[in-house]
Amino acid sequence: MRRGERPRVLLLTSSPLDGSEGGDVRLAADVLGTLPGVDFVWFAQWPTGRQPAPRRGRPVRVLSLDGVPHVPERLQSAAAGAVFARRVDLVHAFLTIGRTFPVFSWLRPLLLGGRPVVHTVPGVMDNRHLRRTRPLGTTVALSESMARRLRAADFGDVRVVPPMIGLDAWPYLPRPEGFPAVLFAGHHDPHGGAETAIEAAAEAHREGARFRLVLAMRARPGQDGEALDEALRERAGAAGLPDVEVLGYVDDMHALLASVQVLLFPPAVLGGKADIPLTVLQALASGRPSILSDLPQFADFGPAVLRAPAGDGRRTGQQLAWLLARPRSWDVLAERGRALVEDHFGPERFAARYAALYRELLS
Repeated sequence: MRRGERPRVLLLTSSPLDGSEGGDVRLAADVLGTLPGVDFVWFAQWPTGRQPAPRRGRPVRVLSLDGVPHVPERLQSAAAGAVFARRVDLVHAFLTIGRTFPVFSWLRPLLLGGRPVVHTVPGVMDNRHLRRTRPLGTTVALSESMARRLRAADFGDVRVVPPMIGLDAWPYLPRPEGFPAVLFAGHHDPHGGAETAIEAAAEAHREGARFRLVLAMRARPGQDGEALDEALRERAGAAGLPDVEVLGYVDDMHALLASVQVLLFPPAVLGGKADIPLTVLQALASGRPSILSDLPQFADFGPAVLRAPAGDGRRTGQQLAWLLARPRSWDVLAERGRALVEDHFGPERFAARYAALYRELLS
């Protein structure tokens, strides 16, 4: 890159940016949208995208019917990445460390050549994958706890850049009036939190709290979403919950969060979800107090959230009943949550950290 030229950066994702709403593509789209002084190359869905396509940079078409990172999409992304990595100044990969990532990491010199690489790690599916993985380059973690895990696995240079949320797009909302609703949003993953949320709601109901439980569930590729949703309804009924609604994919999270009072997110493991889930940031930005499990990465939220032992439905339910019975405590947590995202997860801070990292690696 010659002095005065705009840097050219490949955003390497396993699926198109205008395809499914995964943590990796969300992070890549945020980088694309907040760094105007960079010429980006990114993967776009063909023949059509599920999400609005970014209007900046150079799209590279990837054949995908649903925008989900199936094996064909991953292979196309790897092949296109190998071609365009040699035409840019820097490669910025957004790849979860899962079952196939160790092989990709060992093939990194062949696939990505000699260009500098930034690897933002949305999450780690299983710690066992780390033992077989080589770092792609400078590694970026979303939380301090993830950075410690990666450094302990000999990833070397690990930085921390928390994810961002558009503060204008997610304004602080007043508490909804009427009968309260409590939200869980997640996937049908083992120990992903849905079952614990039902147990917690049942415990809160036994303690006298009255509310409607809303489960917003997203099925992963290959899952029978309708059957899994029905199993949750049966589980809630068996637990004695009288008012439960199980939703599929939700198009309008703004409206859903505006209608609820509390976010309940008690997973024992995050699995394929981002290290800091976007739903939690959306809830906090909207002024919705959140009760989370005590996973290490959630410690970064400090007193802005309530936390309970992972998988402990009884303790989680006690906290839910306590919060619903105390409007003043609800107000305090709502204000703390909004202040937290403004101070630590705003777009300016996000953009400044990645811009500084790009300058360092390209100098």
